[in-house]
Amino acid sequence: MRLRQTDTPLLAAMQHYVKEEVIPFHTPGHKQGKGMHHALESIIGRGTLALDLALMEELDDFHEPYGCIKDAQELAAQLYGADHSFFVINGTTGGIYAMILAVAGPGEKIIVPRNAHRSIIGGIILSGAIPIFMQPEVDNDLGLAMGVTPETVENTVLQHPDAKGVLIINPNYYGVAVDLKKIVNLVHKHNMVVLVDEAHGPHLRFSNRLPIQALDAGADICAQSTHKIIGALTQCSLVHCREGRIRVPHLKAMLQLTQSTSPNYIMLVSLDVARMQMALEGPKLIERSIDLANWTRQEINKIPGLYCFGSEKKGDPGIFDLDPTKVTVTVKGLGLTGPEAERILRHQYKIQVELSDLYNLLFLITLGDREQEVHLLVAALRDMAEKYAKSYDFSLLERCINAPYPVAPQGVLSPREALFGNTCMVPFAHSAGMICAEIVTFYPPGIPVVCPGERITQEIIDYCQLLQQSGMHVSGPEDYTLKTIKVVD
Repeated sequence: MRLRQTDTPLLAAMQHYVKEEVIPFHTPGHKQGKGMHHALESIIGRGTLALDLALMEELDDFHEPYGCIKDAQELAAQLYGADHSFFVINGTTGGIYAMILAVAGPGEKIIVPRNAHRSIIGGIILSGAIPIFMQPEVDNDLGLAMGVTPETVENTVLQHPDAKGVLIINPNYYGVAVDLKKIVNLVHKHNMVVLVDEAHGPHLRFSNRLPIQALDAGADICAQSTHKIIGALTQCSLVHCREGRIRVPHLKAMLQLTQSTSPNYIMLVSLDVARMQMALEGPKLIERSIDLANWTRQEINKIPGLYCFGSEKKGDPGIFDLDPTKVTVTVKGLGLTGPEAERILRHQYKIQVELSDLYNLLFLITLGDREQEVHLLVAALRDMAEKYAKSYDFSLLERCINAPYPVAPQGVLSPREALFGNTCMVPFAHSAGMICAEIVTFYPPGIPVVCPGERITQEIIDYCQLLQQSGMHVSGPEDYTLKTIKVVD
């Protein structure tokens, strides 16, 4: 029987099992909600708990699918234009781990942007690969790391012709996209694999007003957070690939390695239904989200002291295209930092942002938003601008962001060797010449200053101390005060 995008094969199989009123002598222990404490059962509901099922013949095998899961994944592949699509239920982090493990092994090089998400660094640590970092462009006015340019990618590929692949972040958290098609073409000329962290782009396929999706740009493999923008449950993601440069059986083995042997069927079925929803209504839902986001951006830019960047930034270094549904509001014109503005919105207006950094707030406009929500958001921002603006000297912070970035440190060990080797804590001020065993990153712009396996320099120490004096937020090290740092002993 030919599958159609209106079908939900996994949901149908699960509902059939429940309808048959089978007596379950299998996991989970709450037995379709009958053993669940009422405090949780009353919230989740017996109907949902009845679908919390286990691996059995009629519900397929998550790791070697042959039935309803296989059908559901094939429908996802058809929708997104992939040769193969795979359900992932431990977040895009798990998908990125599997992608990297499928491409680069111990001691092999993989080229990645310097502002890589920690899941990328985690995948490199697990694989034992050697990261070759590319420097992304930085917008100093916004204090944000943007994308890598094709020229940066090409130069890095030429310097490291033995690299197994190039991993690109597209779009980034703030919706900024690179010239992915050009990057894919030049990387493929050098017979390397193109991997894309497309966590923030599961909706790109459904509107020509959005950046091109990775598969349509010719990428070999990508991971998408289906839960971030469209209608799956949290932790639900998809990995898509094309045959050729990707050995599909090896990728399957790596997905098995990075995922649970006890998959949550409610999460799996949310992927099946989210795919069906996008197939039937995706263009309409995403176009509405774009219209709402564009209206919101336009109204925010009328508020004195606020700035919401948009299409005027296209063509700037590292900004080839933009996803308008990511609404980034720069609040430094109010004399507020991003975290201050986040707290005001949460506690005074009951509005929660996606994230805040030193200068900015990020709001996501998705298929779950309506006119009512964006009107309330704009009204809250307008009121905040009138009531909470203050005089604040950002000059020191701007001098820090504009300070010369330290020369990329020398990579001495792989991140895996540094992390799992003998380590000790030493005073950061006296760590020059030692090999770092953790990540040190400042926000903004979110680019690691030093990574595991790299040699710490005096220039790095001086730069970090300058940023700390300005009050910028450090992320990554065990000692977040950065008085001490973990190094290879």
